[in-house]
Amino acid sequence: MSAPVGRAPNLIGLGTSTVHPETTAAAFETAKRLGYDGVELMVGVDSASTDIDFVASLQDYHQVRVMSIHSPCLVITPHVWGRDPWEKLRTSCRTATRLGADVVVVHPPFTWQREYARDFINGVRRMIDETGVVVAVENMYPWRAWHSTVQGYLPHWNPTGYDYDHLVLDLSHASTAQLKAIDLADAWGERLRHVHLTDGKGSFKDDHLFPGEGDQDAWGLVESLAERGFAGHIIHEISTRACATHTEREQRLADCLAVTREHLAIGAARREGM
Repeated sequence: MSAPVGRAPNLIGLGTSTVHPETTAAAFETAKRLGYDGVELMVGVDSASTDIDFVASLQDYHQVRVMSIHSPCLVITPHVWGRDPWEKLRTSCRTATRLGADVVVVHPPFTWQREYARDFINGVRRMIDETGVVVAVENMYPWRAWHSTVQGYLPHWNPTGYDYDHLVLDLSHASTAQLKAIDLADAWGERLRHVHLTDGKGSFKDDHLFPGEGDQDAWGLVESLAERGFAGHIIHEISTRACATHTEREQRLADCLAVTREHLAIGAARREGM
């Protein structure tokens, strides 16, 4: 897979949800202090994340760019930026334009959003044409409980076989779906635009572990991305709620950032040696 033209290589961002239960403002401060290249704004994780004037002021004050916008398409954000999913996505694209973000991340529709799902694939492409913003669809997972499995998304939780132009690879979601992220990356080729670097242990809970703590060979994937010339963003979207203190959270994220860069360098060296 060749590197797409016009994208800066190997930018590493901090998902604002990663510092939860701390705030969006704390995420900007942490990203600045630790040396991240920017943040992914998870809209709806707290009320401040929906106030784009406030987010713009954080961006200016900390001089930390918003690399990507995660549209408010979660179960917990049904009323954020309205009830109409297309208008939520359009607002996300307008926000990306205002803040200078490169990508808007969106999940496929829930099964109960049948009207939205009916023309989702073509609608996403029209949204890209209308706004000029890259809209990338994230891999999800079947909903599992005990011995039953429910299809929670339309047209499917796995975007591989569908005609999307841009895709987001989330390692925790791959693990929950009992797939391998590297297989998805291989199958997607140049459609892979954006990565949520995390991990999981194959449970139904969508673990969002630190990379390297689960079953996804996260560091091998990072090396592979650099080796194949991937030039999209890599976002740390990790659950840090188990960290007892702010200091512990920052230390673990600092270590994760350093190791991510080390493995990117290993993969880049291999590419140069080809």
